[in-house]
Amino acid sequence: MIRGVRGAITITSDCESDIISSTEILLREMINKNGIVPVQVASVFISATEDIQSSFPAKALRKWNEWKYVPVLSMHEMHVKDSLKKCIRIMIHWNTEKNQDEILHIYMREAKNLRPDLLP
Repeated sequence: MIRGVRGAITITSDCESDIISSTEILLREMINKNGIVPVQVASVFISATEDIQSSFPAKALRKWNEWKYVPVLSMHEMHVKDSLKKCIRIMIHWNTEKNQDEILHIYMREAKNLRPDLLP
């Protein structure tokens, strides 16, 4: 069964180092908390708000050799008035036998406000 694992994090500045390091922090937390291994992953979608333009967040995942063959897509998040700024969102499509209520979705920094109902 394919399950979606969601995560989001905000950055402080639109610079490549902040984009890559923050994305890597979020990915590691999502992967470690759920026990995800690359061979179980169908694909990863990564979106960024329109104010993030200095780098592709997917570069963070591309640094890890064991994830080389996992399809990854970067895209812009739709712009909604008064929505959270400088936010990177990730959806990992993961083959697992876990039930949906067993998946740990990770929201960090200001992105915790997006889904407070999913926080521990």
